[in-house]
Amino acid sequence: MSPRSEIDAFLTRVRSAPKPVGGGHGRLIFAMDATMSRQPTWDRALQIQSEMFREAGRIGGLDVQLVYFRGFGECRASRWVSDADQLAGLMSQVACRGGHTQIRKVLRHVRNEAGKHRVSAVVYVGDCMEENVDELCAIAGEIGLLGVPMFMFQEGYDPRAETAFREIARLTRGAYCRFDAASAAQLRELLSAVAVYAAGGRAALADYTKAKGGGATLLLEQLK
Repeated sequence: MSPRSEIDAFLTRVRSAPKPVGGGHGRLIFAMDATMSRQPTWDRALQIQSEMFREAGRIGGLDVQLVYFRGFGECRASRWVSDADQLAGLMSQVACRGGHTQIRKVLRHVRNEAGKHRVSAVVYVGDCMEENVDELCAIAGEIGLLGVPMFMFQEGYDPRAETAFREIARLTRGAYCRFDAASAAQLRELLSAVAVYAAGGRAALADYTKAKGGGATLLLEQLK
């Protein structure tokens, strides 16, 4: 299947997802590692993420904030946007720069945002972890107490990152998944499932899982 055909099939799945339930918009924080190690697959990942949120925005019911880190101590958060084209524009302006991971800053930001307003879910996409795992887990535990599940997506096979990402997902009652350059279709499917969860909650994800199965089932099984 060509990349364009994969995207078209994904967009069809998102359009058929259940509508958000309840009042108000879901709020999703999308966090990205934009350090240089992700450069080889950055353009492809950016396309997947941008397409996914553009279509999720057409369904409605989902506000998204982009958070990313790169370079020497740079960690930024966008405004909250409900227009998926605006989000795609913000994402397209981010380029990879060399530096260490700053996952702790991301977790602190999530904790602070959730303390002020409801946050439905967090997606994190990264490939490595160069920080103290116990410090990260302490903040993740606080996020878990605020009721914000974190969906940790790992690119590649770094074992230290996997250990940390799995524990963060466990402490926040979220989910973990690993992907690589050959699993673009799987990543699209999983991200669409997270968008459904953020917009409509566990019931919406359960309905989506019944209809679609696959990766959505894996996410639902990990949610406690």
